[in-house]
Amino acid sequence: MMEIKMGHIEVFVKDPMASKEFYCSVLGFELDTIQQDKFVWLRAGDYTILLRPAAESEAANNSRGAEYSSAEKGFVLYTNDLESARKDLENKGLVFKGTDGSERCLTFTDPDGNWFQLVNPAEH
Repeated sequence: MMEIKMGHIEVFVKDPMASKEFYCSVLGFELDTIQQDKFVWLRAGDYTILLRPAAESEAANNSRGAEYSSAEKGFVLYTNDLESARKDLENKGLVFKGTDGSERCLTFTDPDGNWFQLVNPAEH
């Protein structure tokens, strides 16, 4: 029987080498490898994420929405302690931009305008 499963997630950014700092130092993702000095492979738990160069039009579209609910896409990160994760990320310089309708769904963007939500799945 044929099987389809998630391979990896590609996040389009202006400069993958510069974005690597945010994803590793702020979000705590692990650097896997750098390919051809422009493709940054990261690990986040069981997931593989590729930061890859965006075309100008793709980079402009990332920050299209002023709120999480108006974004074209969003990445949801899970934590088992929302308050501690919030404080830790703020101490690393992350600025939260609001919520997704609940004070338990914190939203923010990466430096390229890609939207993220931070939640504790046990609270939903």
